[in-house]
Amino acid sequence: MFQILNLKGTVDFLKHAKWVSILSVVLMVASIVSLGVRGINWGLDFTGGTVVEIAYSEATSPSDVRNALEQQGIEGAVVQQFGSARDVLVRVPPKAGEGNALVSQVEAAAKSVGADSVIKRVEFVGPQVGQELTEQGGLAVIAAIICILMYVAFRFEWRLAVGSVAALVHDVLLTLGLFSFLQLEFDLTVLAAVLAVVGYSLNDTIVVFDRVRENFIKMRKGSPEHIVNTSVTQTMSRTIITTGTTLFVVVSLFMLGGSMIHGFATALLMGIAVGTYSSIYVASYTSIRLGITKEHMMPVVVDKEGADQDPLMP
Repeated sequence: MFQILNLKGTVDFLKHAKWVSILSVVLMVASIVSLGVRGINWGLDFTGGTVVEIAYSEATSPSDVRNALEQQGIEGAVVQQFGSARDVLVRVPPKAGEGNALVSQVEAAAKSVGADSVIKRVEFVGPQVGQELTEQGGLAVIAAIICILMYVAFRFEWRLAVGSVAALVHDVLLTLGLFSFLQLEFDLTVLAAVLAVVGYSLNDTIVVFDRVRENFIKMRKGSPEHIVNTSVTQTMSRTIITTGTTLFVVVSLFMLGGSMIHGFATALLMGIAVGTYSSIYVASYTSIRLGITKEHMMPVVVDKEGADQDPLMP
């Protein structure tokens, strides 16, 4: 069915691995610099603040509501359409005020845009809750990476484990760097997307590494680079199909999903893009640079006396 995706022969993917790895290092350094200088534009889920949902009888422009809020002295508010063109979601940072006085100001601004406006929902997120979410979100990512390192080291080999974790750190760091550079709002949905990127990248890496281990055992001749190239070539049709179908859904969410999940879709797009090539040019190449060989992948055979015997020895 998918014969058109089958590659003939072995493609030398690692031919340009050195230069691609240098590019990845440059992008990672740039992401770290951006995170240190510009920081992350944390959403109200992490910083705290007030969320007010306003309903109108007719379609309303978010820019009109934003101008009305500024006239009421509310600065830095994020105004988005919510669900339909008649519903508007206002996110007010804690520095702009809080409590009933703030809600009254928002209500007055809403009435100035449309006299029939109705306040449907008011939520307040305290800064202490936001700080806890920030810490727990970071710990969730770190815990996931540590558990993955332990699993891959037990399931395969520690050099492959280091390569897979290097790819995960690469994917997460570049995704965070994109949000930092563009100053896109980072909320809980984006954090969920980052964790999804970790799982997606790991899944692709595990598929490649499983074929690498299999070919290390089956192919008696050939350098580690040749075996990795063969393994990546054999799994490329699966990668193209999986990535293509996933991108179809994510691009649809990005284009048609609305502003509420725009950050979620952006994080997934970035994560899928860098995660696909990091399985080859970060995970596999790192394992090769660490000196992975056929002997590391061969199972240990125990003779009748209980002594370990090299499986490559006659």
